[in-house]
Amino acid sequence: MILVLKKEATQNEIKHVVNEISKLGFTAHTIKGETKSVIGIIGNSDKSKLTALKTYSFVDSLVAVSKPYKLAARSSKEESTIINVDGIQIGKNSFFIIGGPCSVENKEQILKSATIVANNNAHMLRGGAYKPRTSPYSFQGLEEEGLKLLAEAKKKTNLPIVTELLSASNINLVDKYADIIQIGARNMQNFSLLKELGKTKKPIILKRGLSATIDEFLMSAEYIMSVGNYNIILCERGIRTFETAYRNTLDLNAIPTLKKLTHLPVIVDPSHGTGKTELVIPMSKAAIAAGADGLMIEMHPNPVEAFSDGPQSLNPDEFKTLMKEITPFIKVAGKTLS
Repeated sequence: MILVLKKEATQNEIKHVVNEISKLGFTAHTIKGETKSVIGIIGNSDKSKLTALKTYSFVDSLVAVSKPYKLAARSSKEESTIINVDGIQIGKNSFFIIGGPCSVENKEQILKSATIVANNNAHMLRGGAYKPRTSPYSFQGLEEEGLKLLAEAKKKTNLPIVTELLSASNINLVDKYADIIQIGARNMQNFSLLKELGKTKKPIILKRGLSATIDEFLMSAEYIMSVGNYNIILCERGIRTFETAYRNTLDLNAIPTLKKLTHLPVIVDPSHGTGKTELVIPMSKAAIAAGADGLMIEMHPNPVEAFSDGPQSLNPDEFKTLMKEITPFIKVAGKTLS
């Protein structure tokens, strides 16, 4: 259920009704919008008890939400969520680009990557300190040393840091260094990890699982939101299909579908979505045209020598070309660079 409050509802009134909801055996989640606030009501108690809430003068309506994802649903918040990261606006009419290598390999590599990303007017630096790999013998990341190198890169360039979290045991450590925590496709349905992330206020990039449906994707976001963290950015990164001509099938249908179903920002990772360098720029343009709020691009100073994902990483010249060629697409889409 969603309790819609009138615009003039005061903080004391909101606090009072939240307490009343708790007394009735439900959990209340207050979501503030531009024109009004709503309270998501979660729980398995008798919902008929909630009808009494409509008698408050500051309550506009009580609405049943048919979707299993209550807090992430567009019906719970009509206007699009905007997330602010170091002054960068994520969502609605702004557009942002995350660039950088798959893995943090050494100091020289990540500092050079950060400089290239910054000099081409991208907004954030990505780099994996912990790497989930298909083979246990592949490079697994530099771990805390990698996080320290990312912090050094941020100090040099002022770029906010995006890095992946693999385990709940490392949440505090990653939270210390990251401006945005990324949850990869393999952990999209790691529900215990998602619930722990709900206890933080750090923005989360949640990547769609390799075989996840849209409903399953949004239910994973709901796990995080249900514990109290509403700062979630959804990322379409390709799904596994029968096609073998490229690494994954980038599901551009997901972008307008998610925009209709949820108020959360939606970005696209065309690097993992295609697995091929030559497809990254055209699919970036397609993602913008489909309504994405941002892009996550793998860029390496020398992809041939990359420890991971070299075949899908742009080199510096290709990254420069990307930034130049997507600019008119962003403008036509009615968005501005953050």
